[in-house]
Amino acid sequence: MATQIESSLNISDLILQASPVVQLVMLILLLASIYSWYLIAKLHLTYKKASRDDEHFQKMFWSGAELSTLYNNAQLNTKRTGLEDIFYQGQGEFLKLQKRQAPVAQTIDSTERILRVGLSRDQANLEQGLGILASIGSVAPYIGLFGTVWGIMNAFIGLADVEQVSLATVAPGIAEALIATAIGLFAAIPAVLAFNHFTSQGDSIYSDRALFAEEMVALLQAQSVGKTQDDA
Repeated sequence: MATQIESSLNISDLILQASPVVQLVMLILLLASIYSWYLIAKLHLTYKKASRDDEHFQKMFWSGAELSTLYNNAQLNTKRTGLEDIFYQGQGEFLKLQKRQAPVAQTIDSTERILRVGLSRDQANLEQGLGILASIGSVAPYIGLFGTVWGIMNAFIGLADVEQVSLATVAPGIAEALIATAIGLFAAIPAVLAFNHFTSQGDSIYSDRALFAEEMVALLQAQSVGKTQDDA
């Protein structure tokens, strides 16, 4: 008897024999899982490239290279991102105000403001997809639970026409319904773990970039003060 029940509870058969609503729930969850893995792979490559590019630019910046040379190189790079883009925006604002002979305090304040804007913009570009991962991680279990509740409801409705209820009649309906919850968890768990991982990694990258922006402002301020004293 147990062998007959076990052989009848084939997962693929249960999915194919599920009600249209439960099948639709399973399909939605499967697509969400595939899309979340695509986002995980994309974010992994994006964060890896961002860290590598930032490290490369930091080495160039602190190697003693002229800021004008770094600025010209960044200007030629139309696909600049991360620290290079932040530096380009800040240095461009600094040079523009310096050309207008604006007061040092105003020049530094405006440059610092542009750097903060650049930081926020690049961080937003870096974190594209995190919101979707968070949504999948939080919503997928509930979608799966809805499929389970619907499947169990149909299973019990079907038992109304059965004269004698046994494990063989109840088990397929219950198992078919629980598959939806299992798929929901399968979609949600990697999405939540990936969201937490990339959020932490993004915070680390942002902290490094914010520290670089502060050091850059301090360097530009020192240069401005030194130039003012020389002119005096």
